[in-house]
Amino acid sequence: MLGACSRFPRFFQIKGNVCKSLVATQSYSTSGDADLVVIGSGPGGYVAAIKAAQLGMKTVCVEKNATLGGTCLNVGCIPSKSLLNNSHYFHMAQHDFASRGIKVSDVSLDLEALMKAKTTSVSQLTSGIAGLFKKNKVTRVDGHGRINGPNEVVAIKSDGSEEKITTKNILIATGSEVTPFPGIPINESNIVSSTGALSLSKVPESMIVIGAGVIGLELGSVWSRLGAKVTCVEFLGHVGGMGIDMDISKNTQKILTKQGLKFMLNTKVTGAVESGGSIQVTVEDSKGSQTLDCETLLVCIGRRPYTENLGLDSVNIEADKRGRIPVNERFQTSVPNIYAIGDVVDGPMLAHKAEDEGIICVEGINGSVPHIDYNCVPSVVYTHPEVAWVGKTEEQLKEEGVPYNVGKFPLLANSRAKTNNDTDGMMKVLGHKETDRLLGVHMIGSVSSLNVAGELINEAALAMEYGASCEDIARVCHAHPTVSEAFREANLMAYCGKPINF
Repeated sequence: MLGACSRFPRFFQIKGNVCKSLVATQSYSTSGDADLVVIGSGPGGYVAAIKAAQLGMKTVCVEKNATLGGTCLNVGCIPSKSLLNNSHYFHMAQHDFASRGIKVSDVSLDLEALMKAKTTSVSQLTSGIAGLFKKNKVTRVDGHGRINGPNEVVAIKSDGSEEKITTKNILIATGSEVTPFPGIPINESNIVSSTGALSLSKVPESMIVIGAGVIGLELGSVWSRLGAKVTCVEFLGHVGGMGIDMDISKNTQKILTKQGLKFMLNTKVTGAVESGGSIQVTVEDSKGSQTLDCETLLVCIGRRPYTENLGLDSVNIEADKRGRIPVNERFQTSVPNIYAIGDVVDGPMLAHKAEDEGIICVEGINGSVPHIDYNCVPSVVYTHPEVAWVGKTEEQLKEEGVPYNVGKFPLLANSRAKTNNDTDGMMKVLGHKETDRLLGVHMIGSVSSLNVAGELINEAALAMEYGASCEDIARVCHAHPTVSEAFREANLMAYCGKPINF
């Protein structure tokens, strides 16, 4: 295994007073100008702003919305997880408690209270960022951030007035927005994006979801549990979006179908018309076209970088054909003191990826050597059971001609899953056939209210970051009874051919 000093940038090599040592070597402005202006306060932006301030930079964060946190905290990751968690409890009370010896009657949904719980969690977290800004002396400026030059950002207020900020460095962290579907306008009432789907005023009798990627599966699951008949229409031939292992995708589809979701794969939506209180959605597959009726239509075909009125032209920064801002390994754009991170640059649109980029970017501005291994960035689908993966898929290894071994272990054979009566799921491990190095991990698993895959995938990410072998993981003692033992067993199979308990 490689030593830590040879694998990680300077910030991670020095223990103790690392932050102080970095700050001591820098010379910052003593005038009223900022050292760094961050445009956007989503996970990438607010984390970068705090880290920059902790390293001694005079930091300003410009945010156009009333609350901090960006899409993730306000209308994305956080509110959706609240709805996913509480809708699962409702579903268990209706369909699962009796088999566990718990008798309940007249179980009913209070949608208003469900939404209030979601709003409360969002409010607590967004106000928490405001508190962190105050604690770390990050200056918040309200307004839409626009770059006016290499050293100037203008915050455009809601009343049209402007506030100019001069700065040594600019960090673009404006995130992404919902990709519109041509010909289907969103009204956020009965034809909704993911934003509207988080705040429906009633449970629709029927819902069609355009797209069976991560967002479609999560929000489709929420409303299915709450009583809607949900059909997911997907252009691709599998669920879970790009990057998912096909074994995992097929098993996920089978499990969610058992829960009541319906899937139409290899099918494209050609149009939608609202008429008489319902929506007629025209779809087409290899057999021809047909029209489906629904009360609510959810459009979630992906997201695109948000760079509207950002002022890129003022500094001659050109986005690529997909709207992303090109950057180098230090996250510098074509203008050396203007940086970009998160959803506006290449790579997966994930909050934790943006956070890491934000920290690494500002450390780089302060003299550290940037390092991030995107192969070790995990992905999670927060359905029940959860789906998670990190590293290479089996399909990618085949395409790249890499020799590999496969280790699999079903939760049906795991003691914790058995005792909790929640055995849907599996662990899949891919190890190099010659060196046994861990190449990829893919899992499906939740045990009752324990969201296993989204937590356990981080053990896999840590192992991959440090170059662990499948044998390394198999020889680590895992507590019993836990679902993590299934991960250990899959690694055991990958390196020696046979697990113990299956």
